[in-house]
Amino acid sequence: MEFFVLIFLLGTTFALRDQSIAVRGKLICGTKPAVNVRVKLWEEDSGPDPDDLLDQGYTDGNGEFQLSGGTSELTPIDPIFKVYHDCDDGIKPGSRKVKFALPKSYITDGKTPKKTFDIGVLNLETIFAKEEREIIVSRKRRGGINADYLDTEKSKSSEDVDS
Repeated sequence: MEFFVLIFLLGTTFALRDQSIAVRGKLICGTKPAVNVRVKLWEEDSGPDPDDLLDQGYTDGNGEFQLSGGTSELTPIDPIFKVYHDCDDGIKPGSRKVKFALPKSYITDGKTPKKTFDIGVLNLETIFAKEEREIIVSRKRRGGINADYLDTEKSKSSEDVDS
């Protein structure tokens, strides 16, 4: 019996294959670049296997981004590009969340993507189908510090600690 379990585990291990994808584009809000907008590249799984975060970042001063990443899966990956933004959102709590399924033709074998999907220019004023709200989203603060946690002890300045 142990032999069969070992063979099964070895077969599963060898059946996993490295797959990767890359996406780039530009985000605008009306006529201006959407600067410091949170973008994430996910591999969504169905069933008990959790989704995999492949890469994340923020748009630059021109609203441009580039993300890439990969993972090992038995089946072809399902890459999803997510954007968290406040364009044309007023004073509502949280951020607008939009997700886009990426074409499977841009998935490549290996840990490093061989092709990059150019999603083009997206105007975030658009009201996208199945758009959601994300109440807790980490944001990039001035100086490049991310507010990914709410630990007030870690976020105190040196002046606060000395007093």
